[in-house]
Amino acid sequence: MIKRAKDGDNRALEAICARYAPRVERIARRELADSRDAQDAAQESLVKLYQRIGQFRGDAQFATWLHRLVVNTCHDTAARERIRRAEPLADELQLEHSLENDPVRELLAAELREELSGYLSDLPTEQAQVVVLKDALGFSFEQVAGAIRIPVGTAKCYAHRARKRLRERIAKEVAA
Repeated sequence: MIKRAKDGDNRALEAICARYAPRVERIARRELADSRDAQDAAQESLVKLYQRIGQFRGDAQFATWLHRLVVNTCHDTAARERIRRAEPLADELQLEHSLENDPVRELLAAELREELSGYLSDLPTEQAQVVVLKDALGFSFEQVAGAIRIPVGTAKCYAHRARKRLRERIAKEVAA
């Protein structure tokens, strides 16, 4: 059935998804504490299964390959949720309060946030996550590595690469 799915047989792929959906949901619930996050990750994993079935080489059992896909998706979901749910820092609250009293500064800050968001969206996802966690939220490299489940050295490398790309892009725009 897996071979047929890899060859483009949608019925075979649907049958595989139906067969493994309960297992995918169990893995997601075990990996993520929040039930809504687990449900989202399980659905995203099944979408990835549809998209990536052609990448299954058969080196390992299909269930092992699918398990890794689900766990990786759960890790990505957890990292996104940690960033999204991060509490504002005291300095950010003070900045927001001071900006409320100055419409010009508020407009400039909004433009800056939008510009930075655009720059970050051009970076690879993990590099952008590292920069946000390290530079915007003040996490240590150890905390960053733990949050997105990568080695500390990789977090440092991603931060270096991301900052370099950001500097280059800003320099180009300033020169233009």
